[in-house]
Amino acid sequence: MTRSREAGVALLEVLVALAIVSAGGVATVAVLGAGLRAEHDARARERTLAAEERVLAVMTLLRREELDQRIGRHAVGEFAVSVQRPEPTLYRIAIGGKQTGVEDLVTVVYRRDPDGIP
Repeated sequence: MTRSREAGVALLEVLVALAIVSAGGVATVAVLGAGLRAEHDARARERTLAAEERVLAVMTLLRREELDQRIGRHAVGEFAVSVQRPEPTLYRIAIGGKQTGVEDLVTVVYRRDPDGIP
């Protein structure tokens, strides 16, 4: 092999190696970007759930009469709150997004019947 031909092969090897390293770098940047987006989405979801948890805590502290007034689906801030009474002494409280209609947090609370029925 002549010297110029060897130089051409070496240049070709360098170009192939550079292409491989570049492809690896692009893939790494894409994975990092996806990871950062996932972290941002997780933090936003965590903030939303914390706010929903505060609303749910307030709703669970309401008296029987106050829960009776709120039976049905109502907007509370940025959330939709659904209060149902499946049994005379039980109230089901669910909180979710207004647009999605998906219930994120649900609890059932007991309120004694004022007539003394347990």
